[in-house]
Amino acid sequence: MAISYRDAGVDIDAADALVGRIAPICAATRTAGVLADVGPFAGLFALPSGLQEPVLVSGTDGVGTKLKIAFATGVHDTVGIDLVAMCVNDVLTTGARPLFFLDYFATAKLDVGLAETVISGIARGCTEAGCALVGGETAELPGMYAPGEYDLAGFAVGVVERRAIVDGTAMRAGDTVLGIASSGLHSNGYSLARRVLLERAGLGLGDRVAELGSSLGDALLVPTRIYARAVRALHEACGAELHGLAHITGAGLAGNLCRIVPDGLVARVRLGSFARPALFAFIQRRGPVAEEEMRRTFNLGVGMVAVVASRAAHAALGALHASGERAWVLGEVEAGAGERVVIG
Repeated sequence: MAISYRDAGVDIDAADALVGRIAPICAATRTAGVLADVGPFAGLFALPSGLQEPVLVSGTDGVGTKLKIAFATGVHDTVGIDLVAMCVNDVLTTGARPLFFLDYFATAKLDVGLAETVISGIARGCTEAGCALVGGETAELPGMYAPGEYDLAGFAVGVVERRAIVDGTAMRAGDTVLGIASSGLHSNGYSLARRVLLERAGLGLGDRVAELGSSLGDALLVPTRIYARAVRALHEACGAELHGLAHITGAGLAGNLCRIVPDGLVARVRLGSFARPALFAFIQRRGPVAEEEMRRTFNLGVGMVAVVASRAAHAALGALHASGERAWVLGEVEAGAGERVVIG
């Protein structure tokens, strides 16, 4: 008897059905620059008019082992937001405006309903970020993944005027360092969190944790915050006095903020300037996890850092609060050599 592609584990009809389902989902994220609907081989996007020296900014990332929490709980409608956030937040650090997004969804056997749920989350993230979901790739790879599991990767492109690029070079001694709150772990440190909470502490994802005010699974699946509105508000409030932006991901505050601090300067950060969210304290206690390890693994409650001229700090905080963010003075920039970030 002849063998088919479906017999080998790849269902083209299911893939076609998924494209039909997600086309209206992607269409809902359409912005002025989109030139073609989902379906052709490539997405088309026209650069916004009025830019004198447009510079394209790209970023790519995944969700990591946070996906393991989604698999275990059966909750798949938020990890797409994480995917967009991890890519877009990196692009935002240059001062860029997000334009469009593409995703890569890979699984052993395509479950059309599950994939539609994941991609709906991606579309929600794109809407929040103000960018269009112009396409992506769905790969059915028999034998590559465990049943019911999948992997995600994302790709974001933004644009910024060359003269308006934010890269830290304008930073000066006396600048103010602002912290912008995270929504939780975001999408970093889950291998350690899972090891501590699920393996060592023996907790279940359905267990309600009083100090977290929710089940453990719900606390771990809170989506990564997207800072598009926050960065837009900073631009409007500070203009050229916005000197630096850092997305706080794996490696923590010191490991990410140091990327934008120029030679001869030190960003002095005060962890006592904010209350560490309960989830981080819970992980640290149940490990136990050493403080140094916490600092270099997790964001500890700070998802994005902005460095502004001191005279613009008040306006920057006001704009951030008005845009719905929790933000505060995290520290200051000083002249100095050696370590670019000092945490106290």
